[in-house]
Amino acid sequence: MKTTTDKFLDGRIAAKQPINGYRAATDPVLLAASVDISLGRRVLDVGCGVGVASLCLAARLPDVEISGLEIQDLYARLASQNASANNVNLAVHHGDLNALPIALKDQVFDQVITNPPFHRNKSVSQNAGKALADHETLGLSKWIALSLRRVRPHGYFTIIHMAEVLPDILQALDNCGDIRILPFAPRRGQMANRVLVRARKLSKTPARLLPPFIMHRGKAHDVDGDSYTKQAKKILRDAAPLQI
Repeated sequence: MKTTTDKFLDGRIAAKQPINGYRAATDPVLLAASVDISLGRRVLDVGCGVGVASLCLAARLPDVEISGLEIQDLYARLASQNASANNVNLAVHHGDLNALPIALKDQVFDQVITNPPFHRNKSVSQNAGKALADHETLGLSKWIALSLRRVRPHGYFTIIHMAEVLPDILQALDNCGDIRILPFAPRRGQMANRVLVRARKLSKTPARLLPPFIMHRGKAHDVDGDSYTKQAKKILRDAAPLQI
């Protein structure tokens, strides 16, 4: 299968991705930027794809201990190859969240991060890899519930998803507290189209709705090249952390 090698974090990371399959963009980079090492060093990336979130996390925080779970064998193999090529110690597990590999069944982690399949009603891609990566087959609430089983008591769970499913995310986090909700808006004055939600398992601390993170300058894309805000460039290019 044909792949391209794509760079992230201004070239700090290079990852092979299928030309016609699911291709990582900004979401896994934003997800990686949300991890705070002070909350624990052991991190599980659920649905890790070719490993972009894990690799970006390791580039910023080389002392984290990262594992990845990926249901598609091709993507799991690419994640392992990408980890090796970037000198990242990433333990990639090929398996289903609903039927965990033996190596993960008894493990819990300080932090679990995930960028799950997004689309529910969109027409399914003819590319099998992209279809499985893009479309919910397990159901979001079950995806979150099973991910939370891998979180240690009082550990943290973080998800990035479409803004429209925020009610479903919050409903699935019924045994969590200290929930931080960070909306991402394409431009100032526009509605958020993504949310990043971090929650602490078994916590009773009230939730917080954070100010929106603005991705692009101006009212429209009317310049050559990218139009990312300075804040977005720090995350996407300089491997700066998200403040949550």
